[in-house]
Amino acid sequence: MPTAFIALWFIATQLHWVNTRLIVPPQGVVTTAIQELQQSSFYEGVAQSLWRDLSGFAIGALAGVAVGTLIGVSRLADKLIGPTFHTLRQISLFAWLPLLSAILGTGDPAKVIFIAFSAFYPVVLGTLEGVKGVTQAHAEVARVYRFTPWQTLRRLVWPAAAPQILGGLRLGLIYAWLATIGAEFLLVNDGHGIGNIVFKGRNAFNVELILFGLLAIGTVGVVFNRLATLAEARLLHWRAPQRR
Repeated sequence: MPTAFIALWFIATQLHWVNTRLIVPPQGVVTTAIQELQQSSFYEGVAQSLWRDLSGFAIGALAGVAVGTLIGVSRLADKLIGPTFHTLRQISLFAWLPLLSAILGTGDPAKVIFIAFSAFYPVVLGTLEGVKGVTQAHAEVARVYRFTPWQTLRRLVWPAAAPQILGGLRLGLIYAWLATIGAEFLLVNDGHGIGNIVFKGRNAFNVELILFGLLAIGTVGVVFNRLATLAEARLLHWRAPQRR
């Protein structure tokens, strides 16, 4: 958070330029943060959220790469699956929550599947873009070396489409984290998870706790994005640097 913003926030609350019941002083948020960070329940909640997030992301990512590849390499699959996929992705993700909760309840299975849906769509689109961008020269190489379909995918198609696939995976990871918080907030069941900090703060009208929860959520999201960027750069180290 920029230093200038924190300074303005502090001055505004100290001079009572704002309603301090709604815009609380930053030192109150720091005090709440120290109290929460000393509780084991906070770390248990973070661990629970990470488990849901990574489980859903893994399911959605694997399914997304598979479906994106299938639509990209098969004209028949594109005709049969493509229209349905492109129609379903127009539906807001949160519109699926009532159906999921009606079928699976509000426990972890519903949350994980919702998170998987959130990661699925961007991964499919990234994979589809990459696979369809594979040139005719790659197909000629596969024919010359008499690759099997599996060898063609593993040695030619996926490596050539790797930048787009990894871009879709990074976007899917971000969407999965947003969906994790949304699922914990809207499908409250056991009360465990980092998203429930904000829920608890809202119920108690504890603005300091709400802000701490938002900062904790944002911090985890930034760490995820940073790790994904580093992993993408490492996996694509073979690419020539782009000219500016």
